[in-house]
Amino acid sequence: MEVRRHGTVPEFMATAGAYLASREAEHNLIFGICSQIEADPTQYPDPPYLGAVLDGERVVGAAIQTPPWRLVVSLFDDPGAAGAIVADLDGRAIPGAVGPSEATQALTTAWAERNGTTATLSRHERAYQLRAVRAIRPARGSMVLAQPADRSVLRDWIAAFHEEAIGAGNAPRQDYDAMADRWIRRLGRTAYFWMDEDRPVSLAGAGGLTPNGIRVGPVYTPPELRGRGYASNLVAQVSQAQLDAGRTFVFLFTDLANPTANHIYQDIGYEPVIDIDEYVFG
Repeated sequence: MEVRRHGTVPEFMATAGAYLASREAEHNLIFGICSQIEADPTQYPDPPYLGAVLDGERVVGAAIQTPPWRLVVSLFDDPGAAGAIVADLDGRAIPGAVGPSEATQALTTAWAERNGTTATLSRHERAYQLRAVRAIRPARGSMVLAQPADRSVLRDWIAAFHEEAIGAGNAPRQDYDAMADRWIRRLGRTAYFWMDEDRPVSLAGAGGLTPNGIRVGPVYTPPELRGRGYASNLVAQVSQAQLDAGRTFVFLFTDLANPTANHIYQDIGYEPVIDIDEYVFG
């Protein structure tokens, strides 16, 4: 068993693309990050790690990392894939790992044993897939694309989402101004607002292309504006817009500690695919 590293996304996909696409929903995060690299390589100043695990000529797993973010792992078709990746990562700074629960648990166990450190579960999520949007109770307002005049609101809400979802101090430092600029220019992600009486009340992004789909996220509504159906209607309309554009699937992730969000998205038509675990290495 060997790990084959690749210098570019096309090279990585030439090796691992068919393996990942055979379970597209389960691997939508890997596909999405690779599409972000292709859309704007400048947002990742350090070379990414793009590794495929092969047993002979058969791909049995894959992992990618865009420093300083956590390693993203695929499903593993051979239990030895986790150890092979950990050995190949020797000497590389890895703050944690995220991916399908069983595979990520195997990798973090191998990482902890090899490096004599700890691996702490930080988030337990679920990946969802949508093929058709269901009608939901309408909310007052309408969806619009983010415009340059919305830059400051977009920047602040992206930052607020990261702080709330990941935790203050737990995520790598971000240039939220640059991120907002990219989204307004639709580089890798498009931002949408739900507007009520000409003011933004909820945010949703769409990006991270897969062979047949796209991922919705982040989704953020300021705390004082929640419970009014803004986010539900925005996600429903953003999702429908992606299907209307020719996507077969729309994906999103939810935190399983938030039962309200999981219920809302299933009402829209999202169906659970697989549980995703995120670990932090000590």
